[in-house]
Amino acid sequence: MSLESFKTRVLPVKDKLFRYTLRILKNEDEAKDVVQETFIKVWNKRDEMDKLENMEAWCVRVARNLALDKLKSKHNNSVDIDNAYDLQTSNQSPYSSAEQSDTMRSIHHFINQLPDMQKQIIQLRDIDGFSYQEISDILKQNLNTVKVNLFRARKQVREQLIQVNAYGL
Repeated sequence: MSLESFKTRVLPVKDKLFRYTLRILKNEDEAKDVVQETFIKVWNKRDEMDKLENMEAWCVRVARNLALDKLKSKHNNSVDIDNAYDLQTSNQSPYSSAEQSDTMRSIHHFINQLPDMQKQIIQLRDIDGFSYQEISDILKQNLNTVKVNLFRARKQVREQLIQVNAYGL
């Protein structure tokens, strides 16, 4: 891979890698470090890059592994998911904003209770916007496994949200 190819194929995913690693690490400086380490690793393996079909998925997988390694080295294995959506409060009443905020807080709480695989898949699909195939490539899972885990994760979050809304549990 030439420098020009690196600039056009790898550098454009910088922001996506940063957001993804920031969700895992919850620290901007560490997330920036992981993105930098990812680029170094990609550059060092540039001779093998021409064989890859999906460069972005491979970069995300490298960044994910580096971020998880960093978490393990800090003896902190809890991975939370940041807010998925910015609350649009400009056209909403304070009551609507508070209600939406409570709902989002509940959804994130339920997502954080999911098994790790389901949590990662729902984050990659619903928050980061990756396709099923890209998630399959990133997590090295069968495409059907990704779909089943996403279905189960969404179903579980939906059922818990219905319980909270209906019964206040």
